[in-house]
Amino acid sequence: MTATPADAPDTRGDTRGEARAGQAIVDPAAGDPRVGPLHDVDRRSRVLAWIAVTKPRIIELLLVTTIPTMVVAVGGWPGTWPLVNTVVGGTLSAGGANAINNYWDRDIDRRMARTAQRPTASGTIRPRQALWLGIVLGIAGFAWLAVTVNLAAASLATFGLLFYVFVYTMLLKRRTPQAVVIGGIAGCMPVLTGWAATGQSFSDPRPWLLFGILFWWQPPHFWALAMKYRDDYAKADLPMMPVSWGNDETTRQILFNSWLLAALVLAYVGGAPAGPWFAVPALGLSVGWLVLAHRLRAARTVAAAMRLFHYSTIFLALVFIAAAVDATW
Repeated sequence: MTATPADAPDTRGDTRGEARAGQAIVDPAAGDPRVGPLHDVDRRSRVLAWIAVTKPRIIELLLVTTIPTMVVAVGGWPGTWPLVNTVVGGTLSAGGANAINNYWDRDIDRRMARTAQRPTASGTIRPRQALWLGIVLGIAGFAWLAVTVNLAAASLATFGLLFYVFVYTMLLKRRTPQAVVIGGIAGCMPVLTGWAATGQSFSDPRPWLLFGILFWWQPPHFWALAMKYRDDYAKADLPMMPVSWGNDETTRQILFNSWLLAALVLAYVGGAPAGPWFAVPALGLSVGWLVLAHRLRAARTVAAAMRLFHYSTIFLALVFIAAAVDATW
């Protein structure tokens, strides 16, 4: 289990890129900030910085897909301790991947207003500390899942971490607009990890269909967000689709992938097979998504893109919950 292949903004904090008490003022063109002991940073702020480097808001979104998948796999409650152990191990793996991502991307994070206050970019946490935190969390996640769940779940979660770090973050993110698509494999590993945690066979089509829904959900979700932060990505020389191909092509690709997502939802209805508890809400939600995607294609505005982005987060949670409810009835 690991993080989705994009850096969702934390809109709750100050994004002006100014130094706070105890932090180094960072020149984007300079190397790593050499900050001394952070005497002026209180304990609570330091703890929050260590939590922030793991990007907990992204982890929350991923867990929305893990728990329903486990319910689908067994056709009911998978047991409290198996579920807790899977969630704990998955959170450790995802947190590790995100911490390493913060370490690797600290140079470009300094250039973007929305990421300049990330702990490794601002100097609240030294880069090497974030790297070691990521490594330790990744190892702990594998060990926890291997001991408390099973080796298959541990291996899939760790594969997701390695794919996110080495393939998405290090290889693709700075080179191609398609990084979100290919890197989406890492974002889908919570589905397979959750299924493996129950010990059910992968000959069942349902985990692969849920994997497909999550896979095709990611590109339009993140491209819509990228339209809002197009200038930020351009400053960091990141080839996100709105930067490299423009908003016109981005909205075209969002619409195309939205129809692929709807097709995957329809495939789950027929291939699971799913009953009305899934079919009615999931198909209704898909129609709502397509309406917003077509409106975005017509308007090509940031406002329309953000309407789709916010809807997409609700869509994912409700579709997976519907799958879980349907599997228990």
